[in-house]
Amino acid sequence: MGAYSIRDLERLSGIKAHTIRIWEKRYGLIEPHRTTTNIRTYCDSELKKLMNISILNRHGIKISKIAQFNQKEINDKINAIMQHISDDQSQIEALTIAMIEYDEVKFERILARSILQFGFEDTIIKIIYPFLVKIGLMWQTGNINPAQEHFVSGLMRQKIYVAIDSMINDRKADSKQFLFFLPEGEWHELGILFFAYLAKKRGHQIIYLGQSVPLSDVVEIMRIKSFDALITAFVSSINKRNIQSYIEMLGEKTGYKPLFVSGLQTENHRHDFPSHATVIISPLHFIEELEKIGKS
Repeated sequence: MGAYSIRDLERLSGIKAHTIRIWEKRYGLIEPHRTTTNIRTYCDSELKKLMNISILNRHGIKISKIAQFNQKEINDKINAIMQHISDDQSQIEALTIAMIEYDEVKFERILARSILQFGFEDTIIKIIYPFLVKIGLMWQTGNINPAQEHFVSGLMRQKIYVAIDSMINDRKADSKQFLFFLPEGEWHELGILFFAYLAKKRGHQIIYLGQSVPLSDVVEIMRIKSFDALITAFVSSINKRNIQSYIEMLGEKTGYKPLFVSGLQTENHRHDFPSHATVIISPLHFIEELEKIGKS
């Protein structure tokens, strides 16, 4: 069970803390627990309720009206909206609720509807990637447990692998060769797995080494094969100095090949890395970089 501060709720729901307090005080929509020092904390059920309220409100139902609904009425109206849900934020919130509830059927239904509406790539860019960022915030604040993270990762990993395997690229004169891997001790692969999909979809050759790859293995494969760029990520907690040290060592051992890095731990330090390293802040940014390197 999560124990969220009001600032956690603000980051995860997108609803301002001031608004949450008003809804709490005026309408009694959510009920915080209080610590011995009188600090508000909120549990998973309060987060789910807040996200459901946000979806209902976004679809035109006034807060004063929502406050009169019992839980069954809220659930019934959410289920009705879910049949036709189309805005990105509501789908992200619905996926978060499905994750908290370990509801695979709901998760798959939301995903399938989005893929049918937008296509696989746009679904990942518009829905899944922002959802993963939200999960990252929950992970950093200690409000997602490993089982929930594995639940979501397993479902998404299967779909991306299938999408990658469905494409067979012949080697062309203008195609590039990319090496994807995670540093040793890093296990959060969904981001670079999707980047591998984006590269392959655009006609490039990819080799995907996966999670927790020793630096010696990266050096060995580069001794055998030539690559135009390397792609990695830092999601787990690691300090800036250690990231910089790893990137520098990787550059020394691989001839300072262009390196693309992503992940929560890199975004605040994008201007502090060596010139051969580019911090990727989103799938669209990576697509832009693919276009640049494809023209070189």
